[in-house]
Amino acid sequence: MKKNVLQGYKGRALAVLQKFKTRVWSQVEIDTTRGLFKGTILPRSENDDDRHIVLKISSGYNIGISVDTVTSIKEFGYKEAKYKIKEREFPYADDKPNVKLLGTGGTIASRLDYRTGAVIPAFSPGELYGAVPELADICNITTEKLFAVFSENMGPDEYKILAVAIGKEIEKGTDGIIIGHGTDTLHHTAAALTYMIQNPPVPIVLVGSQRSSDRPSSDAALNLMHAAYAAGHSDIAEVLVCMFGPTSDEYGFLHRGTRVRKMHSSYRSTFRTVGDIPVAKVTRDSLVHMKDSYNQRRKDRKVKILPYFEEKVSIVFYYPNMKPDIINSLVDNGYKGIVIAGTGLGHVNKPLYTAIEKAVANNVAIYMTVQTLWGYVHMHVYETGRDLLAKGIIPAENMLPEVAYIKLGWALGQTDDPEKVKEIMLTPIQDDITEREPYNGYLIYQGGVPEVEEFIKKFRK
Repeated sequence: MKKNVLQGYKGRALAVLQKFKTRVWSQVEIDTTRGLFKGTILPRSENDDDRHIVLKISSGYNIGISVDTVTSIKEFGYKEAKYKIKEREFPYADDKPNVKLLGTGGTIASRLDYRTGAVIPAFSPGELYGAVPELADICNITTEKLFAVFSENMGPDEYKILAVAIGKEIEKGTDGIIIGHGTDTLHHTAAALTYMIQNPPVPIVLVGSQRSSDRPSSDAALNLMHAAYAAGHSDIAEVLVCMFGPTSDEYGFLHRGTRVRKMHSSYRSTFRTVGDIPVAKVTRDSLVHMKDSYNQRRKDRKVKILPYFEEKVSIVFYYPNMKPDIINSLVDNGYKGIVIAGTGLGHVNKPLYTAIEKAVANNVAIYMTVQTLWGYVHMHVYETGRDLLAKGIIPAENMLPEVAYIKLGWALGQTDDPEKVKEIMLTPIQDDITEREPYNGYLIYQGGVPEVEEFIKKFRK
């Protein structure tokens, strides 16, 4: 056999494949002590074990078969998979809105790398049209790849570049903007762009997918279609996150960039508006407003771009028995701002008091949020809160911890005057601080509760 026909296989797995003269990409029937399996043998990650053969079955999913159970392998075909999608020029129609798709990477623009078994940024925005031709029914799309990174590698430099690029697109007359982005830190970027792009005249829609484009359960195509409709046809001229609403394929939500958070590691409906409700519900050909108040689309090209960010800002989630050296180390390393996600109404333990005093004495801006996510900081209620207020910690109302972190970096990027920073931090922008939570802004359905189970049965058969 040629060297590359057993890519990634080694040890016992390699021996079994060689015994039955089988190649990677062979279409096979594998008889085992646990039954008969039919599918295509896939390459293995070079970092994986030598005890399994990976098979892609007809459903599109991959399974691992223990080599200890294999009794025979019969090859009935061979077809090496090609995972690159050919780019296609987007068709233009005069009666459709013009939307710009800015690519940054992430799962919505990705493929599976069988060498490592990892999902890697690979599809350009042009290739995405090759995969989702329905986009042409919604709007005219032009594309530009700004980055090709996982979202964990997005940061202030990328936020600034994105903000400036979006400003230029708005000036050109673009009707709406889509940003393809990995989901893990999508809500951080949404907050950053909300602050850096003030009063936009068109929708700016961040979109990602929980499952890569080569998976049968991928949400990439529908999320893109929903985002395209929102960007091209919606009258909501804000920074929005567009992702699955329910776990099914029914519709997506448009979440405000300052109140959204990723809440599940793998569910397609992972993004939730916290402390409020989504701005709208969207499908590939319709939009239903859920909030009456929003920044409306305009015909002018006026927008204020403020691409500022101080990188010496940190977020600290308080935990019992936290030691003062955590805060001291930030101060000693020149950090200018700290956001604390405190317990309850905004509390930390007494051993941190001296470290907080040191930070404030060194002109470090410290803001308190709550790690409960829902609810407000109320530091006048208990003695601990009053003590912390006296030491210079500033309550950040009901701002989400990650949003407060982004906003503090943005504020300190503009000024180091504590009073001006405070004014920026506590002036509400796109509902990052609200007067109250709506009655339905806090809903967590607990499985096992009879009335909840009865409700769930209506939707999960």
